[in-house]
Amino acid sequence: MDEETVERVRAAVRAIPPGETASYGEIADRCGLRSPRLVGRILAEDGHDLPWHRVLRADGSCAPHLAQEQSARLRAEGVLMVNGRLPRPGTRRQAGRDTDATADR
Repeated sequence: MDEETVERVRAAVRAIPPGETASYGEIADRCGLRSPRLVGRILAEDGHDLPWHRVLRADGSCAPHLAQEQSARLRAEGVLMVNGRLPRPGTRRQAGRDTDATADR
């Protein structure tokens, strides 16, 4: 993968503010990539110094192999998961705007 693509993805992930999230697909779209899997690959190989925990799967769930750490980091930023997922779009994507009383603590 070329360095320009890697840097576009890194910049897009770095731009996600604390308390907010984006999906792998949203990052791929912003960067002009054909597949969300490329975003995952870049983060796996070169994302250790980025807020990788703010990037979720399309269904709002965490990466299975990192779910515990990812959800703990999001919780520390005020992002609460419901049944292991971010509440559906339109109900909450930002910290401090929780509309679901059953949020995980």
